[in-house]
Amino acid sequence: MPATDSTGDLLMVLARTLRQRYGAALAEWDVTPGQSRALRTVVELDGARLSALAEQLHIAARSATEVVDALETRGLVERRPDPADRRATTVVPTPEGLRLRGLLDDARHAAAGELLAPLAAEDRAELDRILRLLVDAS
Repeated sequence: MPATDSTGDLLMVLARTLRQRYGAALAEWDVTPGQSRALRTVVELDGARLSALAEQLHIAARSATEVVDALETRGLVERRPDPADRRATTVVPTPEGLRLRGLLDDARHAAAGELLAPLAAEDRAELDRILRLLVDAS
């Protein structure tokens, strides 16, 4: 583990480790972390326009298009006309996308659980509380 000088450094090391574990967990399904996030977001939004997806993922619209193209090629999402605006398109999950999303979520939770396993239940609850404070303040 690299030398760390601050809480921020420790958070960065932990975030990098968690991203690596997530990537390894998702590799079984040949899905990148970005594709997994996009699929999860499409499911949570119950379909979304590309612009809304890009905004939710904090990525450029062009990047959202590329991610959706990759998910669509795999049969995990499909584009449909927006019922509220015929000129617009929404992205919706396919049944296979819904199935895979569940598997990916399970894999991500398992990877996080392994990383956090050294913590006692009380410590994990306290960590969750502190992280929520920081997320809410940002």
